Amino acid sequence: MGKLKVVVLISGRGSNLKAIINKCSKKNVLAKVIGIISNNSNASGLKLTGDFKKIIIDNKLSKKRFETELQNNLEKLKPDLICLAGFMKILSPFITKKWKNKIINVHPSLLPSFKGLNTHERALKAGVKKSGCTIHFVDESLDGGPIIAQVETSINKKMSSKELSEKILKMEHKIYPEVVSLFAKKRICVKEDKVIIKDEKKLNFFIKNI
Repeated sequence: MGKLKVVVLISGRGSNLKAIINKCSKKNVLAKVIGIISNNSNASGLKLTGDFKKIIIDNKLSKKRFETELQNNLEKLKPDLICLAGFMKILSPFITKKWKNKIINVHPSLLPSFKGLNTHERALKAGVKKSGCTIHFVDESLDGGPIIAQVETSINKKMSSKELSEKILKMEHKIYPEVVSLFAKKRICVKEDKVIIKDEKKLNFFIKNI
């Protein structure tokens, strides 16, 4: 069986990218990062080393030109899965429809709550007792698309947004690579916009122990 070919899109430090690369380096994981694409030439995630292509697309391009270049590069790489990891651009249907059910994202809240930016500040301001992170398929809606997995954590009222962010980021580093591994094992599929996970009990057990 060939390895799942993964392309990761980043804009910044690439900590989730690093977690995915580390997971893919394990012998029992049938996935391989074949490319990193960034809209930021200064993204520290581009400093990571490995057997993958690094592509920078000028962020100053118009949305149409940016996505045309992105599509051209994706067609060359032919990924089985595209992972958004701190990628700070919203993809239009031009991309999401061409790669339907092949693009996933990590969002630092329990979707559908707190879509968009500044999630931790908004969660603290709202006084919610729990937050977490969500792995979901990407569609044309903002932080929409069928949910694959969620990890939740309790919020301490005295927490700062930075403390909450760091706590949730550690959870992301565990669940995101695990979801990629499940894709490699062909344990995740979508039918009529509903996510079906084989061995869901195993995934739930994994999540409980994060």
